[in-house]
Amino acid sequence: MSFSLVPGFAQRYPKTDEETVLLKEDAGQSRPHRESRLFIESCCTDIDKALAAEAGGAGRIELCVDLAVGGLTPPRDLISEVVSKLSIPVNVLVRPHADSFVYDEAALQQIISDIGFCKSAGVAGIVVGALTPEGTIDIPAMRRLVAASQPLPVTFHRAFDVCSQDPFIALDQVISLGCTRLLSSGQAPTAWDGRRVLALMVRRAGKRLIVMPGRGVTPDNIEKLADATGASEFHGSSIPSSLTR
Repeated sequence: MSFSLVPGFAQRYPKTDEETVLLKEDAGQSRPHRESRLFIESCCTDIDKALAAEAGGAGRIELCVDLAVGGLTPPRDLISEVVSKLSIPVNVLVRPHADSFVYDEAALQQIISDIGFCKSAGVAGIVVGALTPEGTIDIPAMRRLVAASQPLPVTFHRAFDVCSQDPFIALDQVISLGCTRLLSSGQAPTAWDGRRVLALMVRRAGKRLIVMPGRGVTPDNIEKLADATGASEFHGSSIPSSLTR
């Protein structure tokens, strides 16, 4: 997958003076009203990593396999084992193949079946995303997947970052679908690269949806990334399980 901003984004959404203040990177320019605790969702691919993340203070697990291709649906026995052995919430990525985020009817039926299993296993939330062949949010497909997930919360995953739409139109669509959370790098190779877009997305979403930066979040940049974006939840596999200012 390649990651780039939607063409013309910078021209349509130029920085304002307020945004320049918002994106100050100097440590002395931290935003004063941001929550002090940074909530970490730890991306884990096996039971040992999940247990270690919980022991380290992770607030939530995203369980998947095959991170080399961006993550795929974990085996059902692994889902059951992790849910049974952890006390913190476990969200499960449901993605049947690595070819694309475009799903035919057979793939959608597989996703719905996997969601049904996840619900029966006691997971806390579903992580999913679907695009049309043109690269836009697949609204009909997502309506079916969100409905199948109820009453569990749904996170729209980083399919968002390869979406061909204006990111704010796509964001509004994700919100209108009833998703609770959006995992994104701001349509950039890393969350740090996409911090300006993430900041605007956090502000636009407000309390309607949690924008959770992910991709390349590290101990060296998470504090600055929090200041730059205003986000309070972060996703990654290489960051400390919990951070407190």
